[in-house]
Amino acid sequence: MLLRPYRPEDCLPLTQLFYETVHTIGLSKYTPEQCHAWADGQPNLTAWNESFLSHDTLVAEKNGVLVGFGDMASDGYFDRLYVHKDYQRQGIASALCQTLEQRCPAPQFTTHASLVAYPFFLAQGYQMVHPQQVIRHGISLTNYVLKKSIFRL
Repeated sequence: MLLRPYRPEDCLPLTQLFYETVHTIGLSKYTPEQCHAWADGQPNLTAWNESFLSHDTLVAEKNGVLVGFGDMASDGYFDRLYVHKDYQRQGIASALCQTLEQRCPAPQFTTHASLVAYPFFLAQGYQMVHPQQVIRHGISLTNYVLKKSIFRL
């Protein structure tokens, strides 16, 4: 597996990976209506590209296939972490997470983890601050605010 920096031509395939992952893996914890509210299939590619470019964004490739991505802001906010539905449980999310954390100078990381991602982030050493309800397209979604403090030498 190769982890590489994001390129603007990755934007469309990454939004498609996001959509497919939410609508397959997400169904294990959310209703179809909630998944549609979370990922409605109408991404604003300009906004996604700008967000990816403003963060440290890594793309995971396996044999030339985009299999995952993650991005973190310089202040330690872990914005997105998604792995293709057909490449789950192969260490891709762990590799993305660890690499982004190592590259970020912030002393603490925060994220808003879905019900699906919550156990993963706990296993990575994150702690729950509190659950929250997020409203997307008028639909309520539960997620968790998590944090992880680190000590650098």
